[in-house]
Amino acid sequence: MIALPKFDGLRAIASLLYPPVCTICGANVRAGEYLCSHCESKTIRIVAPFCQTCSEPFEGAITGAFTCANCAHRTIHFDAAVAAYRSRGIVRELIHDFKYRRQIYLRHLVARWLCSAMNDERLRARQFNIIIPVPLHPARQRERGFNQATLLAELLSAEISIQSKPLLERIRYTTTQTALDRAERMENLHDAFRLRKNADVRGLRVLLIDDVLTTGSTLSECARVLKRAGATSVYAATAARA
Repeated sequence: MIALPKFDGLRAIASLLYPPVCTICGANVRAGEYLCSHCESKTIRIVAPFCQTCSEPFEGAITGAFTCANCAHRTIHFDAAVAAYRSRGIVRELIHDFKYRRQIYLRHLVARWLCSAMNDERLRARQFNIIIPVPLHPARQRERGFNQATLLAELLSAEISIQSKPLLERIRYTTTQTALDRAERMENLHDAFRLRKNADVRGLRVLLIDDVLTTGSTLSECARVLKRAGATSVYAATAARA
């Protein structure tokens, strides 16, 4: 298991000895920043029009709210899933560095992108009782050393003052989702999650957290379990959408 620093003050001390530079190009940046303005400009924000259910952007002349064909023709168990950025280019590269190359410090940047999703009108005015991160299977978590969704949920919890609890667990080790289509992903995830022993979500308004939304199958299956256990609503927020 990777040991994370208890105090971010250590990072402030380190910045005095090692001036901050852009994570991508190495240009000097202000303390607490991770990207220079040039690299920041290359990140792609998700803007309207987009699907109100899954945040899939649409390149067209639609001016009102709409639901995409993929959501309209399948059962979605979350109320809405909001993503702030497209998982393209720099955003995708940095999330991969965070998840797969153990660049743990990047959790702060990815969490900022996640916080940006909270400004979306589908989430901004809502009152949530609890934040729940999407869990990893224990074998995968041992392999990776951490659960990226848990780290992001903890940072978001501190930002918006809503408690984060890992109330879901992954009980079935599934093959990687990357090569699967939407239907195969849903089948792959069926009964892969359950509520932890003694966890109670009855009557709660849940905010489900993950790093990237791809097809929404993982979030939908988690939401199904939570609603079956009595959650009143389940909205999801992610830093990026594939």
